[in-house]
Amino acid sequence: MAENLLQKVVAESGQPIDLCYQCRKCSVGCPMVEEFDFPPNMVMRMVQLGMKDELLKSKAIWMCISCETCGSRCPNEIRIAPVMDSLRAQCLEEGIAPADPVTVALHSAFIESIKTFGRVHEATMLMNYKWKSKNFTSDLDVGIKLFLKGKIPLMPKKSENMAKIKEIFQEAGK
Repeated sequence: MAENLLQKVVAESGQPIDLCYQCRKCSVGCPMVEEFDFPPNMVMRMVQLGMKDELLKSKAIWMCISCETCGSRCPNEIRIAPVMDSLRAQCLEEGIAPADPVTVALHSAFIESIKTFGRVHEATMLMNYKWKSKNFTSDLDVGIKLFLKGKIPLMPKKSENMAKIKEIFQEAGK
């Protein structure tokens, strides 16, 4: 079991996870670590040990913001963000209920916006997110202010490279 998870994540992420020796520099530098149930170094160890069920049900894989601070601090140049991407994809593929469904709703709305327009269109992404999360009014005041200042355009603009975007999603199997 351990080898299967490790092999799959290494293959999908392209990261040499087996080189992690738990120096914890990734966790010390992570700006989101207080939101994680497992710090980044522990996620790496859990992948090494094949703790798939615990990882796919964790908040940690969804709270990573892919800032790459961990990778810049790692003495072995392991980038944890692609590892987290691989774990999130496995969670979605296997239909596992995530620890933080609201974050998953935002992630899903973000990806759908890029798939549709080739870039994020905030208005449609936020409507999609609100619908998925059933959290309709929590930040409505901020949204209205941003809209009135012209920061959230009403009409989306598609990327000129939609064929390339479609190709990327097809290669990713999405």
